[in-house]
Amino acid sequence: MSVREEFDDWAADGRDKGMEDRHWHTAKYVLARMPVEAGETVLDLGTGSGYAARALRDTKAAGRAYGLDGSPEMARNARGYTENESTGSEGDAGFLVGDFDHLPFEDDSVDHVFTMEAFYYANDPHQTLREVARVLRPGGTFFCAVNYYEENVHSHEWQEFIDVEMTRWSAAEYREAFREAGLHVAEQDNVPDRDVEIPDESEFPTDDWDSRAEMVERYRELGTLLTVGVAR
Repeated sequence: MSVREEFDDWAADGRDKGMEDRHWHTAKYVLARMPVEAGETVLDLGTGSGYAARALRDTKAAGRAYGLDGSPEMARNARGYTENESTGSEGDAGFLVGDFDHLPFEDDSVDHVFTMEAFYYANDPHQTLREVARVLRPGGTFFCAVNYYEENVHSHEWQEFIDVEMTRWSAAEYREAFREAGLHVAEQDNVPDRDVEIPDESEFPTDDWDSRAEMVERYRELGTLLTVGVAR
């Protein structure tokens, strides 16, 4: 199944809003760290419901916030969720259907790129990074956040539940790939999920977790891997 088919189905079932609710736990902290200045152009790759583009528009005063998704139905839903859609006015958010490997933007045209739980769906992640480096203006940033990565052993089974092939890199592989694409790695760390409530030890095992220690590791220690690249 293609990315388009998979996530068109998700959008039709309303699962885009479910993803937004789960991802917001750590995405809100990542978005707050982005050095977006008023009037700058931002791009959200794998926009889903469009929540990140709207947040950057509303909290950072981005001049134009674009959300790109491989699923037409996801982009359609994102437009519907967005109050100020397609007006062309300052502070607007627009949603596009496109391929991560061929971003529909001119060279040096975007100030900041964000992606949350979507990068690993890229058909060719190395090409996606080259495309990000191409469209970013010098000094522009790429904030790449993923929960599905090598060190997070609790995420490895996810591939069994989705028909789209996913790329599982380690933290070191992310740094190496960023540098190969021409992006300086400014920082890399783990953003904990503090919104998930962890029961007392006496309540384990649960249906999903054998021990409280495993749950603490997943949400408080491993959390979301964030790699930040800067265009040279």
